[in-house]
Amino acid sequence: MNAQVDEESLELARFREAWKEEVRQRRPTRQPNPPPQNVTSIVSTASGNGGSNANQPAVRLPSHPVPSSACASTAPGHAFKGETQLSHPLARAVEIYRSAVRLEQEGLLDDALRLYRQAFRLEPNVDRAYFSEEQRLQRLATTQPVTASRSHQKTASFEKREANFSTTRAENHPTSGVLANVVADFPTGSLTFTSDNEHEGATLGLIPDELLLRILRSLDTTTIERFATVCRKARVLSLDSLIWRDFVYLAYKPPQIPDVDSIGAIVNSYAANYRQIYIQHPRLRLDGLYIAVCHYIRRGASEYAWVDNMHLITYHRYLRFFADGTVLSLLANEDLPPQTIIPMLKPSLRMKGLHVGRWQLDRSAVQISNLHSPHESSPSRYHFQMALSLHSKPLGRWNKLEILSYESVDAEGEAVPLALKHERPFWFSKVKSYPGYH
Repeated sequence: MNAQVDEESLELARFREAWKEEVRQRRPTRQPNPPPQNVTSIVSTASGNGGSNANQPAVRLPSHPVPSSACASTAPGHAFKGETQLSHPLARAVEIYRSAVRLEQEGLLDDALRLYRQAFRLEPNVDRAYFSEEQRLQRLATTQPVTASRSHQKTASFEKREANFSTTRAENHPTSGVLANVVADFPTGSLTFTSDNEHEGATLGLIPDELLLRILRSLDTTTIERFATVCRKARVLSLDSLIWRDFVYLAYKPPQIPDVDSIGAIVNSYAANYRQIYIQHPRLRLDGLYIAVCHYIRRGASEYAWVDNMHLITYHRYLRFFADGTVLSLLANEDLPPQTIIPMLKPSLRMKGLHVGRWQLDRSAVQISNLHSPHESSPSRYHFQMALSLHSKPLGRWNKLEILSYESVDAEGEAVPLALKHERPFWFSKVKSYPGYH
């Protein structure tokens, strides 16, 4: 065992001496490159060698994790052929170094060490050239569209990819953002449903895709997205343009948009990606209501001068929007919690604090006008109007309304701003019994 260790140590020492000699010969004619950011040593001085090899240089390997593009282009010939600007000897050394990185990641350290030695013999600074090349390829990968393999160009789901909108778009399956990268990594062959039992076929696979799409078009968006998490084919089917076009044309019509003609401009601005329109374009949620929980402190009466009673008063503001442009605004105290109000908040409701008005959405600006009490027999001398701003927060889409102004309007049309001292933002709460579209 000791003899084997000594033999390996001598071999490493000879390799290091030869490598140092090559470095000394090449150093006067080669410009130094900036050192790599993260390096570690795979070859170290064997224990028991004393000081004879203590000052010898070690072969440097990339520390983990390596650049993300290395995982995608470790095999020879997979890294943007014809685009490298390296000289032939250096390109050959980088290719060998790339193969060594792949072997190291697979745990084949002996083979990796052999290729690292070969690469450093060809080029002492191959590790720096490798990192520079990988960073260049990574930049190219983020700016160029992902293209399918030539052998699978006829695959319908992944035929066209457009970089202008940072999307991967097939004829009926447009995607965007992170989902575009996920779909682009799917196999380019035929996608199928598979069963957990390899000896049995998936029953769902017997249904034609056209019939599955017909079924999906009858479901709501939440159910469709849950179905999409089943497998790759389910995800691709859920991206069909017809499914999301139905939702877009149901949701985006006046008063969600200024006029009927606006939908054409919206579709063009998103390059006909209907799923992206439904997710990213502002819209008021109709399948629930917006609730603002407001508080203020009121000083209470006390029998003693040294006792100061303070009361925390809580009240709720509710806004429920309807597809025909009607909006219900209700102010209720803490005696009526949301659980009680939600089933009651309908156009037929008559109670103190209820106002009925009209709403209009333009991009993210919400205008509520003609808010009046519905139970008054004679026309009121004044009504109210509100301006709000629609936002998306991490917990959901278009789920927050910020009050910008609240005004009282008299019969002559003069608006008087009202104080918003204790008002809070409205947050959306989904209600299963509320239909999203009418």
